[in-house]
Amino acid sequence: MTLIVTGAAGFIGSNLVKALNARGESDVIAVDNLQRAEKVANIADCEISDYVDKLDLVARLHAGHFDGVRAVLHQGACSDTMETNGRYMMENNYQYSLDLLAWCQEKRVPFIYASSASVYGAGREFKEARENERPLNVYGYSKFLFDQAVRRMLDARTAQVAGFRYFNVYGPREAHKGRMASVAFHFFNQYRDGGKVRLFEGSDGFGAGEQTRDFISVEDVVAVNLHFLDRAELSGIFNLGTGRGQTFNEVAVATINAVRKARGEAPLTLEQLRSAGALEYIAFPPQLVGKYQSYTQADVAALRAAGFREPFLDVEEGVGRYVAARLGV
Repeated sequence: MTLIVTGAAGFIGSNLVKALNARGESDVIAVDNLQRAEKVANIADCEISDYVDKLDLVARLHAGHFDGVRAVLHQGACSDTMETNGRYMMENNYQYSLDLLAWCQEKRVPFIYASSASVYGAGREFKEARENERPLNVYGYSKFLFDQAVRRMLDARTAQVAGFRYFNVYGPREAHKGRMASVAFHFFNQYRDGGKVRLFEGSDGFGAGEQTRDFISVEDVVAVNLHFLDRAELSGIFNLGTGRGQTFNEVAVATINAVRKARGEAPLTLEQLRSAGALEYIAFPPQLVGKYQSYTQADVAALRAAGFREPFLDVEEGVGRYVAARLGV
């Protein structure tokens, strides 16, 4: 049966399509907006049965163009946290998601979608509960509002509805995201090109480079999506992080040492890298004051209760794999 993947040429969507192919599934309708044509590189090595422009999908669904849809995996969204066009963000992330959800409920088709840890804003509690949700920007608000819509209909659902609040995802096929790509991506480029990594000075009570986030490999994100795809009885809204916060300094050390390993060089500690001038701390950008999550750490109790038992990669192993893949080693 057919699977529909939105955002299929994006970061997580393309990794998901590739993983479906690895399971022998190629009846995949890839949905995206290829106005930025460079994104096609993400799906050029994937097997799909059709491509549909994002703006055409809802109308084609209602026109009955697709029969036997097994599930919709909705990964498409504008993920730019600095986007200031609130109307565009709400149309793209909120209303479009509502339209897809309504069709899935009408046709009794499972709907698995991407939410975001940005719904928690600057809070310090990361459990899926309304009192913890204080988005700092319109991106986070668009995700929060759709989660709220899902909550209101869950008890009366006709088919699976599962949303994942992605924490800080990193891994292959994210180059097109530019400044919104992961810190691991940027740290790799900085060290490869200039021999040093730039991190923010202290903020929100954290020391230089000690801001802490829950960094999760796209490998693990895909594994959770497939776990739910195979279990249509599972519904709800779930945090998707490792459950362990790690510092930006740790990501920088893991990135640099992965490059050094590929060069046959010995690993260095944080202090050794600081002494060698491989880490540079820059002023915290004023435009991010009040809009930046200096700390995140997913409460993954609900996800574990849903039966996902596999261990998550920590930064050292996950970033190490990512860097090795980027270097082709």
